[in-house]
Amino acid sequence: MKAYADSSFIVALYLQQQSSAKAIALMERYGQALPFTPWHRLEVRNAIRLAVFQKLVDPAQAKTQLKQLDTDLKEQALLTHTPIDWTDVLREAEKLGAAHNETIGCRSADLFHVAAATEAGCDTFFTLDDRQAAMAKAAGLTVKP
Repeated sequence: MKAYADSSFIVALYLQQQSSAKAIALMERYGQALPFTPWHRLEVRNAIRLAVFQKLVDPAQAKTQLKQLDTDLKEQALLTHTPIDWTDVLREAEKLGAAHNETIGCRSADLFHVAAATEAGCDTFFTLDDRQAAMAKAAGLTVKP
């Protein structure tokens, strides 16, 4: 199994959320590093900073989690830098949207993650989002949790 996680799943590993226990348990069972694209870098780091704005964490907690994210990327036990071909992923996202979005209703960012997973050769998709899970299934991926 080669898994890809959307950004909200990864954020749940770094910020205490209602879904964090489920995400952590799945990662413990999976036991491998997840691909981490430049898109993840923007979305995950931005989500941590946004949590400060939303008063869900204080600036010191955000700084600690951003440092932990960098450490995890250096160690490559939880996350591993994964380059992607932006053009291929965007084309695949457009194909997925054209084929399924009138019945599923995903945002472009969600389509992008599903397309990135398929272009990265993953067969499993980790998400906590029902619509994104439906799109990943439509793309032929196994969805967890």
